[in-house]
Amino acid sequence: MKATARYPSSLISERLPRPSRREAWLLDLGLRDYKETWELQKELVARRIRGEVPDILVLVEHPHVITLGRKRPSQPPLRTPTLPPDVRVYEVERGGEATYHGPGQLVGYPLLKLEGEERDLHRYLRELEELLIAVLGDFGIEAGRRAGATGVWTPRGKKIASLGVAVRRWVTYHGFALNVSTDLSYFRLISPCGFDGSVMTSMERERGRPVALEAVKERVCAHFERRFGRALRPHPGPDSDSA
Repeated sequence: MKATARYPSSLISERLPRPSRREAWLLDLGLRDYKETWELQKELVARRIRGEVPDILVLVEHPHVITLGRKRPSQPPLRTPTLPPDVRVYEVERGGEATYHGPGQLVGYPLLKLEGEERDLHRYLRELEELLIAVLGDFGIEAGRRAGATGVWTPRGKKIASLGVAVRRWVTYHGFALNVSTDLSYFRLISPCGFDGSVMTSMERERGRPVALEAVKERVCAHFERRFGRALRPHPGPDSDSA
């Protein structure tokens, strides 16, 4: 997959015009290293807390990586003592247990300052689930919630999207991972959020034909705007005339 132009860690120019309160930037990073993106998230969260940037939706694919959340599982999160050499592992501050990210999976990191009635993390998670359920519906895939299990599930009990969030001074980070054309065999390396890896599915598997990642991004953005009341505009980037 062709990645978009590289954004440096100092991508936010202090000279950019201050956006309106309900405006958010869309930052599409293409295929990007997990650790680099994680560090960028933390930098942007700090800037959002200081009021230097608006809310931001980061969309990205990652090379093969396993992340371990704050929740301590009842069984080992890794199902094998030896991982393939191309798979990295990181312990992160999001909620949940183990999950996998890789090519063909659309990962979304909403960096939102929750205010007023939005300051309800359970509500925020449900809003993310509803966003993804609506996106899947646009592609003719029936999906919903499963009692006691965060994420988005198909009627036959397969998990198609995972959620794991963190919040710092009411600014959200981390987010969701939607399996579009993901190689599902990598999930067998872990117990994804306590389940057997065979529980995972993808949009491509459910539809029985390829699904264009760019088309999924478009629907994610449309439903994000409706669900969270933010008007997205592309981040100007370091080469913008306003930068």
